[in-house]
Amino acid sequence: MTDTLSPAHARRISLAAQGFSRARPTTPSTRHIHRVMDRLGVLQIDSVNVFARSHYLPLFSRLGAYDPALLDRIFLSRTTHYVEYLAHEATFMPLEDWPLWRFRMERFRRRGSDPESWAGQNPQTIAWVLDELRAQGPLRPADLRADAPRERGTWWDWDDVKLALEHLWRTGDVAISGRKGFERTYALAEHVIPDGIRSREVSYDDAIRELIRRAARSSGVATMADLADYYRIRDRATISRAVADLVDEGELLPVRVRGWESGGRALPAWRHRDAVLPRRIEATALLTPFDPVVWFRDRALRAFDLDYRIEIYVPAAKRRYGYYSLPVLVGDRVVARVDLKAERATSTLQVQSAWWEPQADAAADAEHIAGELVRAASWQGLEHVSVSGWGTAADALHSALSAVPGSSVRRHVHAREATP
Repeated sequence: MTDTLSPAHARRISLAAQGFSRARPTTPSTRHIHRVMDRLGVLQIDSVNVFARSHYLPLFSRLGAYDPALLDRIFLSRTTHYVEYLAHEATFMPLEDWPLWRFRMERFRRRGSDPESWAGQNPQTIAWVLDELRAQGPLRPADLRADAPRERGTWWDWDDVKLALEHLWRTGDVAISGRKGFERTYALAEHVIPDGIRSREVSYDDAIRELIRRAARSSGVATMADLADYYRIRDRATISRAVADLVDEGELLPVRVRGWESGGRALPAWRHRDAVLPRRIEATALLTPFDPVVWFRDRALRAFDLDYRIEIYVPAAKRRYGYYSLPVLVGDRVVARVDLKAERATSTLQVQSAWWEPQADAAADAEHIAGELVRAASWQGLEHVSVSGWGTAADALHSALSAVPGSSVRRHVHAREATP
């Protein structure tokens, strides 16, 4: 018997699985950050820092104004709980998950053994980098660059040293032992990953089944494509076997979600047995483009009617929504997108553009978004909020911000508005 869910029910189940049904804590702590990570499984890393780097935002979305220094201590300063690997794209993941990714590490190793690959053509560079890490311990790329014997010529090209480190990280011979600022520090995996974890053997089928189980738990309700994308697993045959096993074990429950279709046919979907359906979602949140709620474009469109693509690589004159627009969640709907910039020189959070989504209730939603923008500015240590006139939601947000007690609201002109 396959249960049928309404689209709203599916959204609420998915958001609850991602932690949005919980009230934000008054004083977010280390414990709350670990709890969010338990739900997400991974935290995607991104270097763009127009408003705040992406890995800081999912915690703000769920916990509110936490101290970013907590994240720095937990994720960047040491690897007691988490380590970096390609568990989606580059992500922070639980340290104990290292053995689950040996299949991906071995795949990179096989690619590197191809004589036509960069690794296959540069064994001396790779061996030298390993020797340096073995002799000196954790090093930044700049440290290796400074030590490289220049008389060897192009063999010691800076890009080659960096490529060697990245290759060794992908194969699991090297791990990230922390970051200084945003720069990675590399070390031999044996110096970062405890022996008991590093030596644990997990078969390929068991690893895929465990990752699909976790993807289902983090998604709440999901299609096969959703489950595959969560950890970027492309082996559909093994995924299908894993889903079948989890259904047989009672961990995944087949469901049908009205409107989740392809070519006029219902998409098979599954609900995790621990997923809950809250009566309502009362969150208001700014979502990074790399939040699991929206990072898979097909799911964002299917579940939230959000046709979302980052415009970082789109020429400025052709951008529709802005350089780094953030989807905005109000309740169980994605109602808007805002392009934010932290203008440190003037201590201002600039709303460079603001746009309503078709499912928005502009009059009601503007007030919620305005409150969240004021909280976001305060979280980033900014005293003012300014709003440009670019976008269908700009005027409503400016008016709503002006009504927030104690807020300092300004207007500014975006370059797009000034273009004839």
